[in-house]
Amino acid sequence: MKKKLLSVLLASAMTMSLLAGCGSTETAAPADTSSEPAATTTDAAPADTSTDTAAADTTASGDAVTINLYRCSFNVANPDSAQVQKVQDAINAYIADKINVQIVLTDIGSGEYVDKANLALANNEINLLWTASWEATIGTNDLVPKNAVYDITDLLAGSDLYNSMDAGQWEATKYDGKNYFIPVYKDNVEGYDFMFRQDLIDKHGWDITTVKTLADLEPMLADAKADGLKYPLLTQKTAMFYRWYIDKFDFFTADSATNFFAVDRATNSVIDTIQTPEYAEFCKLMGDWAEKGYISEDEVTKTTNDQTTQSQDWAISWWTDIPVNDEADARYGQDVTMQPATGRYAHSTSALGSCYCVTANCTPEQAQACIDFMGLLYTDATLADIYTFGIEGEDFTYNADHQVEQTSEKYNHSMWESASATIVTPLANEPANKADLYKDFNGGANTSCAAGFRFDKSPVEAQYTACANLFEQYGFVLENGGVPAADVDAYIEQYQADLDAAGYQDVLAEFQKQYDAWK
Repeated sequence: MKKKLLSVLLASAMTMSLLAGCGSTETAAPADTSSEPAATTTDAAPADTSTDTAAADTTASGDAVTINLYRCSFNVANPDSAQVQKVQDAINAYIADKINVQIVLTDIGSGEYVDKANLALANNEINLLWTASWEATIGTNDLVPKNAVYDITDLLAGSDLYNSMDAGQWEATKYDGKNYFIPVYKDNVEGYDFMFRQDLIDKHGWDITTVKTLADLEPMLADAKADGLKYPLLTQKTAMFYRWYIDKFDFFTADSATNFFAVDRATNSVIDTIQTPEYAEFCKLMGDWAEKGYISEDEVTKTTNDQTTQSQDWAISWWTDIPVNDEADARYGQDVTMQPATGRYAHSTSALGSCYCVTANCTPEQAQACIDFMGLLYTDATLADIYTFGIEGEDFTYNADHQVEQTSEKYNHSMWESASATIVTPLANEPANKADLYKDFNGGANTSCAAGFRFDKSPVEAQYTACANLFEQYGFVLENGGVPAADVDAYIEQYQADLDAAGYQDVLAEFQKQYDAWK
């Protein structure tokens, strides 16, 4: 299978350099492993029916301004439209006497979110959009160059929303000195852990504290293979080079599809990462593990899904380090344990791993309504809990300590993609002082040498896009074990040749020019 896959990919490679597409389709999981759900899914139709009303009159009864809010559902693959409507109604009833705003809430499953939100955005059907630096097509680095976002700098000044978090968060998320995004205050630095199923640690007596590098996982992967597990190492269909190697490189594009550009932390200079010894080392290790049966072909073919981590089919995976890693237990429905794999870094996009934007098509009244709603969402715990967890008594309950126990398969969101960690009520399995833990966590990170640098790709946009389009064919396959270790060097050579034919060297030179000027 591996040889056959390789031969097909190499054959198609000869023609790909002649083609130029229109953007990467790779969507990496963000901080807090956002691609993974916390509840079993339902068979209900996706709750995107509000797109039919999104272009309706912008004013509700009285003075209230109606805003159309689109958000992604990670924990429920197919949101229940009736339950989303109930949550929308509950929110509107709660805020009616507080702000002159009413919302139309659209919940879309993560598998369809980018495409559906992108279409609605193009049709001017959205006022307030959830997005992230790592999202494809509608990510933060896509929206600003397209002039698709509203400059909220002046609207923020002195507002409850601005005062809901420290000024450093707003500074870190600026583009060209302007505020376009509203960051979710969460783990706004980046670092990664190895994640183990605790029952397997207990069964085999693994000492996970001895795991310092990827290679140290091999004896444990062998045990998992011997157990007959389908996914000894679950990559979650994610190209992981740009995560496992952040101690060496700042991948400042915040896009796994362009992880061939980075700043070398040792030299503080822009480099071609696929020409580094580290890249070849990583891809050969993945290829070797795939040949040994430690990595399934399902990763290359993207057959795994957002519910695989809730199963008993895997042994070891990855996790984005957060202040309360025990959150993963509820998300995956089983006891999992983390071992640090990298350091933590604050960099140009780490605070944009989950955020909102006001869309450029908004009227001034709609834009102000968005700021007013977000200001209340980030400061009012009752609203934040409804928006995050749903209807009390149906979707969640409070325990004796007034902490949240989620019970619903119809509406289920997580703090990281909803509202500030300082206001959302902690889950029952989280520390009561969660807000303080997040503040300490963010304050204890390393500051990247490239923090604050944002690349303007407009001078080389065509070449940049053409290079990104090659990632799926080469980088994703290499990094998920799709190429046997013995063939990795030849495959990387072909990868680089096709990148160069697509204009890679022009983009690299532009990166170097802009970074040197910024330094």
